[in-house]
Amino acid sequence: MKPIFFIAAMVLASMGLAQAQSTSTIVVQSLWARATPPGAKTGAVYLVLKNNGDADDELIGVETPIAAIAGLHAEIMDGGVMKMRPLKFVDIKSHGLATLKPGGMHIMLTGLKQPLKRGVHFPMTLKFAHAAPVTAQVAVAKVGASVPEMEGMNH
Repeated sequence: MKPIFFIAAMVLASMGLAQAQSTSTIVVQSLWARATPPGAKTGAVYLVLKNNGDADDELIGVETPIAAIAGLHAEIMDGGVMKMRPLKFVDIKSHGLATLKPGGMHIMLTGLKQPLKRGVHFPMTLKFAHAAPVTAQVAVAKVGASVPEMEGMNH
């Protein structure tokens, strides 16, 4: 009987840990990336952040085991030329949304350890100035996708 109680205790403990990760006032929606060709060393991740809190917050950092570096970036027009610029943070207004999408703000993955393949998922942890960190799965869409193509991508 002892092994059954041990297993039950472990299941209950893991459920508590999963709930602790979801205590953030920030909800991550539509977390996705484009597939990359073989040998590519960079990729991008897009998402929508919903702030359910009563105070403004900021996305200040990102981590994932599939890339050496994950950073916040924005594409901007500079003298008629599209350029990429690093961002220190992304504002998320109280009860508002922040959208990271192709052609705008995004998460740049540098030093990919493997190509991003359509249909695969990988973990990403988002860190905020005030809210608890959120770890969620990134869904990989087809090469060149302009919108997420997979259902059930809210975390």
